[in-house]
Amino acid sequence: MEKLAIVIVTFKRQELLMTLFDSLVSLDDAPWRIIIADNEDSPLTSFIVDEYEQIARDIWGEPELDAEGERRYFVYFPQPENGGGAGGFSAGTQRAFDLGAEWFWLMDDDVAVEPDAIQKLSKWTDRYDVIQGRRYDYDGGPFYWQYHFLVPLGIPNPIAPEGFETSDHRVMNTVCFEGGLFARSVVEKIGIPDPRFFIYWDDTIYGYLASKVTTPVVVSDFILRRTRNINNWDIAGVRQLNSTSDMNRYHIMRNRGYMARYFAEHGDFNRFTFGFGTFLTFCKEFIRLFAVDKKCVRSGAERLFEGWKDSRVIMHDPTWKPMPPLT
Repeated sequence: MEKLAIVIVTFKRQELLMTLFDSLVSLDDAPWRIIIADNEDSPLTSFIVDEYEQIARDIWGEPELDAEGERRYFVYFPQPENGGGAGGFSAGTQRAFDLGAEWFWLMDDDVAVEPDAIQKLSKWTDRYDVIQGRRYDYDGGPFYWQYHFLVPLGIPNPIAPEGFETSDHRVMNTVCFEGGLFARSVVEKIGIPDPRFFIYWDDTIYGYLASKVTTPVVVSDFILRRTRNINNWDIAGVRQLNSTSDMNRYHIMRNRGYMARYFAEHGDFNRFTFGFGTFLTFCKEFIRLFAVDKKCVRSGAERLFEGWKDSRVIMHDPTWKPMPPLT
């Protein structure tokens, strides 16, 4: 992959970030750039980045020049305020684009990469412009990800087949910023990720937009492992319902307003079916409250209702516009 930029978003998780950095400098192939969008703007994170820059140079040699005439593998990019995962990925993708990246590999700070991950992804890049590799969960088992999105309802397909018994890849219409890979041509056409989401559904919609201009695929190769243990409720031994926060609950509901606007922009919005999907989402989050996050039922329910109400405001905002293309 020519000029592969890894875009990482971090916030107050230096220990997890160092675990990721350890895996990055152990890659069999050197990435072109590693962009760290730091939502904390932490001197400690800046120091860690400089330390690993020296380690990378000792292993890989001197990096190539970028569009700004700089030579660094690890590019520290502190943010003026915490924009959430969505804001960090938006800023980090724009930074990588401006430096001249041709491929964008997005990931959170609570993962680690497999040593041969770039080799595994590279074999797909001559055929596809958006690629999602598989992940190992914290316990070492395969992590199930709902790669198919039911657009009319605005919800992930809960019965999408899990395995790759008959094929080494599957077409998808969404993406996850926990290892999603994008070609520059796609970023030019659909723009950078929308920072207004703050957290949740931002990667879903970015994958949806990508599916409008190319054919995204999820492949059978394992490229990442998750490094943060999260309380969850196993469902049938394959799918799981993870613990979440009241802040997440609010944005899960609120950001359906942004989702509806993007669907309407592409002629995929029906208020009756989407409304039913919103109701199903609300029910799922209520189940999560009682099954996993039992200690915050009252506050969680309040945040769900508040997010649902605010989503209606977004859906009727006359000033809303989608993110513009970069071409």
